[in-house]
Amino acid sequence: MKKIEIYTSDTCIQCKKAKEYLQNNNIEFVEYNISSNEEFRRELIKKGYLSVPIIVVDNQDILGFDVNRIKQLTGI
Repeated sequence: MKKIEIYTSDTCIQCKKAKEYLQNNNIEFVEYNISSNEEFRRELIKKGYLSVPIIVVDNQDILGFDVNRIKQLTGI
């Protein structure tokens, strides 16, 4: 099974849509909310990103909510 992680914030509409998409397609994921955890925010900045969502599929980053890229990397 592929490891799926998503960096989100409380105010990000695209983050909510991405999580809904993953949940509706029974894709398990780990969420890192940068609004409630400063360590997650620092990790995201260290990766070179200043915006969310960032979806990570087996160490491959997807910037934003890109359904086609999610399908390609997850095989759905």
